[in-house]
Amino acid sequence: MSQASLDLSVIIPLLNEDESLPELAVWIEKVVQEHKYNYEVIFVDDGSKDNSWDIICNLASSNSNFKGIRFNRNYGKSAALQKGFEAASGKVVITMDADLQDSPDEIPALYNMIVDNRQDLVSGWKQKRYDPISKTLPTKLFNYATRKMSGINNLHDFNCGLKAYRYEVVKSIEVYGEMHRYIPVIAKWAGFTKITEKTVEHRSRKYGTTKFGLERFVNGFLDLLSIMFVSRFGKRPMHFFGLIGTLIFFAGFVLSIYLGATKLYDVSMNMPARLLTDRPSFYISLTCMIIGTQLFLAGFVSELIGRNSTDRNNYLIQSTTNL
Repeated sequence: MSQASLDLSVIIPLLNEDESLPELAVWIEKVVQEHKYNYEVIFVDDGSKDNSWDIICNLASSNSNFKGIRFNRNYGKSAALQKGFEAASGKVVITMDADLQDSPDEIPALYNMIVDNRQDLVSGWKQKRYDPISKTLPTKLFNYATRKMSGINNLHDFNCGLKAYRYEVVKSIEVYGEMHRYIPVIAKWAGFTKITEKTVEHRSRKYGTTKFGLERFVNGFLDLLSIMFVSRFGKRPMHFFGLIGTLIFFAGFVLSIYLGATKLYDVSMNMPARLLTDRPSFYISLTCMIIGTQLFLAGFVSELIGRNSTDRNNYLIQSTTNL
């Protein structure tokens, strides 16, 4: 892994934020110059249809510390963050939204928590929000479910765009789909357990409108299930599919043995005996055995795919010594 060459990288994913970009750039430049950081600001334009890219180009031409990445179309915030992570070269990486709801004045405190307190990740907590209850209530439920499922009980706001990372964290994780909501969870499963939060200012939106709707909560829950499964069983899918398949098959097999034994007993005792195919329990046992077999085969096929994967032996190494 290459080494960080700057003190600070600020990554700003954006979509149609041409009104806020000039003000945000001036604000960030003021803060970092006051603290004499060796820095870069990476704007990632996620397929904007307004003048956002032209403004980014103007900022980059007037200040070499400003850089831009532009997508041909809208791929989503996760893709923008991933490309920003790949391009970042600061020992501390800070992400923030471009809508001026995140305050650049938080940058020094976040930076110090990573450098001085040796944290891996610091997530912002917008304790006082300027959002309607239709957004704040689902957010609280979403964060509660995420805390319980991930075991990261000290975070109140997983989806806050204002976060700070150690360089090694952003170079070791992969964000895709809509997984940006769960970066702390991804970092934890990658072995970075020094995760904490900082109360940050939430400012009311000054320009434009939000780019996210209520469907993000449904998608977020599905993404959480996905990441929990991949994190725990991504390299050993047979332990999940094989175990469940075996248990279901065994239950169906035992039930079929019981049905066959009772049938033989009734016949041997000259008692009236129903046809097995007339008994609903017969079809239940048959269905269990079929489903169990399918799950077992799914685990087997997943193991074959994983064994031939190019990253099957990719493990994060913290340090080495002479071997």
